[in-house]
Amino acid sequence: MEIEELLISYANGERNFAAINLSEAQLSGVNLSSANLSKANLSVANLSRANLSKTDLSYAKLNVARLSGANLSEANLSHAILNVSNLILANLSNAELIEAALIRAELIRAEFSGANLTGANLSNANLREARLRQSNLSRANLSSADLRGSSLIAANLEAANLQGTDLSRADLSTANATNAEFRQANLSFCNLSGANLSGTNLRWVDLRGANLRWADLSDAKLSGANLAGADLSNANLHNASLVHADLREARLMHADWTDANLSGANLTGAKLHSVSRFGLKTEGIICEWLDLSPDGDRTQIRRLNPEEVRKFFHQTLPKIQIIIDAPLDHESHIILATAYYKIAQKYPPLSQPPTIKVGQRRTMLTFAMETDNQLFCAAFAAILPFADSEETQRNIVRFLQMLQVNNSTISLAKEQIRIQNVSDFLTERLSQTFQIKLMKPTLNIPKRLRFFQAPTQTVVCNSSDQTLPVYNHPNFGKHWVKSSSSFDPDDITTIKSAQYTLPESSIISDFVKNFPHSQS
Repeated sequence: MEIEELLISYANGERNFAAINLSEAQLSGVNLSSANLSKANLSVANLSRANLSKTDLSYAKLNVARLSGANLSEANLSHAILNVSNLILANLSNAELIEAALIRAELIRAEFSGANLTGANLSNANLREARLRQSNLSRANLSSADLRGSSLIAANLEAANLQGTDLSRADLSTANATNAEFRQANLSFCNLSGANLSGTNLRWVDLRGANLRWADLSDAKLSGANLAGADLSNANLHNASLVHADLREARLMHADWTDANLSGANLTGAKLHSVSRFGLKTEGIICEWLDLSPDGDRTQIRRLNPEEVRKFFHQTLPKIQIIIDAPLDHESHIILATAYYKIAQKYPPLSQPPTIKVGQRRTMLTFAMETDNQLFCAAFAAILPFADSEETQRNIVRFLQMLQVNNSTISLAKEQIRIQNVSDFLTERLSQTFQIKLMKPTLNIPKRLRFFQAPTQTVVCNSSDQTLPVYNHPNFGKHWVKSSSSFDPDDITTIKSAQYTLPESSIISDFVKNFPHSQS
């Protein structure tokens, strides 16, 4: 069919031109919207600026075709062959391109928003500054493609192949790239904030200066990746592999990298405010200094020698232990659970119930804390149900007073400033917690219950695995009975508070010296 005959037929309402042969045809600017051109041969045809919206081009051959500026919105190009075609500035929004072939195609600034490119082959294609927002690229082959400056906001790249792809300065915020292949790709200065990269292969990827805030990188493979200067604030790096990764001066504030493998990684200058250090693999880690300031502005620099590096990255979970010199009975258990529920309403850090270990003669309550700076305030609140609460709380106040006094004798100015900052912060937090004492009568603890009247020990353990005894009743471990000729061994008198010998002030300073003073 000649071109003139085709256009006349279309103008007369004919739409079915399936399998038509229009190779090398000059169709620039034509309107074939909603036509059926499935299995048509349009190789080397000139369709620049043509209106092909809603056109069926499934299984069509468009090799080396010129489609620059063409309107292909909502067109069906599934299984079409567009290798080496020119689609510069073409509009393919909401188009169907399932398993289409676009090898080495020119797609600069093309519009693919909402398009379905599932299983499409775009290897070596030029997609610079293309718009692929909310497009479906699952299982697509984008290996060695040029996607510099492109927009892939909320795109689906699940199981896609992007090996060796250049995505520098591209926007993949909130994109789904689970189990995708990015090995040796260039993602420098790329926006991946909020992206799902769980299980993704990012080995040897260039992520310098990338924005990975709030990204999910759990189980991701980042061995050998260059993350220098990258922003990983609040990112999920649980169980991620960062073996020999470059994390120099990376922002990791509030990130979760529990069980991550950092063997051989370089963390010199990394910003680690509010980052837990539990369960990390750190053999051969390199770290000359860290930025622990809350804003990453180097106001809290910590320099580390090799031995200090090992200790710093083998953090233990901060915890509070209250040991009661009596076994826990069923009635006391119910009252204890109710009391801690009420306390948690006023003091959320105790919202997680304690683990309880009950022996024949004693009971141990263990409260796991998220940060060191919660220890003293949480202990102040956790002891509230017990008769020893007043003396234990008084000791906590004494500890902070001793910290202020002892700090003036420290000769090193930097250490003195750091401990002063921590002391001021803890004192401020404790003053905010102090009102919790007023709720003790509302806990309704019966005085007749031996469990709550028994002597206690309270110990806090920081993330460096240092322990500090807060209170130890002088009669802990001793049997208490009434002084009468006939007595019930369970009829225990109320314990009177007794003076407890406080630890030396230097021990308290050493315990808190590594606390970040503004950690929440």
